[in-house]
Parts: sequence; C-alpha cells; structure tokens
Amino acid sequence: MSAAEGPLVVGVDSSTQSTKALVVDAATGRVVASGQAPHTVSSGAGRESDPRQWWDALCEALHQCGAAASEASAVSIGGQQHGLVTLDARGEPVRPALLWNDVRSAPQATRLVEELGGTKAWAERAGSVPGPSFTVTKWAWLAENEPEAVRATAAVRLPHDYLTERLTGQGTTDRGDASGTGWWASATEAYDAEVLAHVGLDPALLPRVVRPGEVAGTVRDAHELPFAKGTLVAAGTGDNAAAALGLGLRPGTPVLSLGTSGTVYAVSRLRPADPTGTVAGFADAHGDWLPLACTLNCTQAVDRVAALLGLDRESVEPGTDVTLLPYLDGERTPALPHASGLLHGLRHDTTGGQLLQAAYDGAVHSLLGALDLVLDPDADTSVPLLLIGGGARGTAWQQTVRRLSGRAVQVPEARELVALGAAAQAAGLLTGEDPAAVARRWDTTRGPVLEAVERDEETLARISQVLADAAPLLERGPESD
Repeated sequence: MSAAEGPLVVGVDSSTQSTKALVVDAATGRVVASGQAPHTVSSGAGRESDPRQWWDALCEALHQCGAAASEASAVSIGGQQHGLVTLDARGEPVRPALLWNDVRSAPQATRLVEELGGTKAWAERAGSVPGPSFTVTKWAWLAENEPEAVRATAAVRLPHDYLTERLTGQGTTDRGDASGTGWWASATEAYDAEVLAHVGLDPALLPRVVRPGEVAGTVRDAHELPFAKGTLVAAGTGDNAAAALGLGLRPGTPVLSLGTSGTVYAVSRLRPADPTGTVAGFADAHGDWLPLACTLNCTQAVDRVAALLGLDRESVEPGTDVTLLPYLDGERTPALPHASGLLHGLRHDTTGGQLLQAAYDGAVHSLLGALDLVLDPDADTSVPLLLIGGGARGTAWQQTVRRLSGRAVQVPEARELVALGAAAQAAGLLTGEDPAAVARRWDTTRGPVLEAVERDEETLARISQVLADAAPLLERGPESD
C-alpha cells in the first residue's frame, strides 16, 4: 500500500446479497483496499436473512482489506433499507430479519393506509405511502403471525443500525434510513407516536436518530474487527442515501440506477409528499430530501428476455413497432403488483433483436415516467442524467436511456457508490465537511458524457398507449379468473 495523503476511513455497503468494504484516503478519495463477502437470503414465500451473517461478512470483508483497515480513523455503514431486525434482551436476533423485498406484509400495508387516514394523510405525515417494503408493515405482519417473536423483542433495528450498534454498543440510526420505516414522520422529523401506538410498538425499542454530521459513537473494546478502540463511527444510512452522498449530489441532478430493480431519485430542498405512492419521500443523509421511485423489473428482467431469445444482452436491433412490457415480477411503478410480462405488435418480420430492444424500451419507459415525478418542477433539464448501477456500463442501456430521455447522460467511472458515500460520511467526521462536498472533492461523478439526442416521443407514446389499453388485463394478473 502506498502512503496515503490523509487519514484513512472505511465505508461499508451491507446490501441484500453481500457486504463490501472500502478503505479510502480521506484526502483524495483513492481506494487503497477493498473486500467483499456474501450473504444468503431465504427463498420461498418470504425473503429473510440472519443478521449475524452480515456481521460475519463485514469481518471477512475487512480482513481482506489487510493492514489498511487497522489504520482507519473513522468508519460508516451503508445498508439495505427497510429490513426489520428484532433483537432480544441480550442483543441477539429473535428471528431472521425480514428484508425489503419480503412482500408478505402487503395486506397489512393496505390496512394501515386505510386505518390511518388514507394515502393523502400518510404522504403528509410520513412523506410516503407505505407499501409492503416498509418496515412498519413488516412489524404489523410479525405481530399478527408471530406474536411470540414480538413478545421476545427488546430492540427494533434496521440492517445498518444492527451493524453500527455492534461496533459502538449504542442503538442509533439516521434520518435517511429512518424515513423508510413508516413510523418516522418527515413532517416533524421524529418518531410518530400515533403510528407506533397503532401497531403496538413501544418507542423505547427504537434507536436514537443521530443528526447529520454527529458522531454515532466509537468502536468499543469487544469486537472482532481490525479497528482500534475509540475509532469514530458515523451515523451510517440507507443504501440510496449513501449512494447520493457518494455522488456528491446537488439539488436537481437526476440519478437513474440500473440494477435488479431500477430507481430514480434526486436531492431536493422540498419535502416530498406524493399521495399516489409513486414517489417515496425519503430524507437524505445530510439535511435535505431524497424523493425516489423504484421499479421492480430492470436488468434482471431484460436479461431474462435475452436468455429466452438466446441472445447476448447487447444484441439489440432498431426499427420496430413491437411493445414489450417486462413486468416479470409484477411491477411497483406503475403500481401493478399482479401483472406479468406483456407483448404486443408481434409480426412475421419482427426479429429477436427487435424484441430485445422492446424489453429495454419497456423497462426504461417506467423509470423515465417516475423521473418526471421525482424532479422539482423547476429542475434544469440540461443537467446530465447520472446513470449508475450494474447496467450503466451496458451500451444498450446507455443508448436506450439517452434516446427515450432526450437528455445528456453521464456514466460515472466510480464503482461501489454506496460504500464510497459511507466513506465520505466517515471522512466528514474528521474534516468537518458536508459528506457530499467530500465526494465532490473526490470527483466521484467523473466519467464520459453522452450528448443529448432528440427524445423518441413516438416510442414513449406507443408504450404509454399499450399500457393504458392493457391496464385491466395487467391489473387482473395471470392467475385471476
């Protein structure tokens, strides 16, 4: 390892499938060491993980970082949002964590919205209309289905909170991750006593919400990590808020993330409150807001279409009127949870490459429709759209987003933006800077810019019309009578 120009910090991304750790030079943003270890997730009706394996994965990832990790002056944990972690009086998990993509609480979500004033009331108080991904719905599901687990619970945490607490011995969270629970009110920036009482959750079981820039604690004695006792621990945050920090986002800069699911978001000075539920009104990690919309079908759905056609994912062909809505897992945006994929306009001369391009078009159409709702009305449309995530380096994805958005598209070279954002938050503790300013100093958005082309209004209008015409079929789903 070459000598660092400044102190070293550690940023962690504890995601659904794995934990990644980066050791970063706080002065330059240079990654001096990295490590990664996997998690397992249950299959079947639910999606669950044992939180203790997140800790084991963190230990392994940091072990892979070698001596550099032991020199770190501060650490921060970014983690998957929404997951419900229940701990007993000894701090051990009562049961496996219910993850964000466990949708068994859909009936509870519907009831909670109805029982506490409807969608408009929820948007005004919490910033979001809770769906089955939100933590409050998972607690309601647990209370109905496993009351013995609820009785044994002495502390309720989110995934990043669990890891931070194992470092410091103190129960803390941050406003970014708390805003995805449904029991933190964005209107007051405090836990909502009425919601908590309604679902039977004692507020004493919840962690303290650490303010932006505040130290959450220090590394305690008893741990298995390479950090010295007294190493500063930042508040951490949820994965989307961490990625926003990692990009150093300023208000009005749009982000489109291409992963298994797709997300669009932007930092805003205005508190979001979308009564339709399309936009989740999350807080960000440094005092502003992070309106965000999510689609369920993105890279994985398009890759599945490519596999069915026996094509490489880049083997697209233009020049077709075929429409493919790749809603293979139902869809969240638009809200069609029971939908399946739909193909319209197939002809004798339609090629496999044209079908594949139609799948890209259908996936991007959903994301761009949500983007218009995420951005403030006066946002500058000349600002490049930042394209991140696993699909961002794919030519077919880049060109489809460029053509259907009509915007310039920038593809940052930096990878592991969640861990980089956590590292920037840790660095901010040492320098007193806004973590987003740290990331801008590190130039994390550096990368090629694809110039804007004329927006393909014809394709967008055709997909919108097919979607509108097929709405009754898509709402009914494949298993309905």
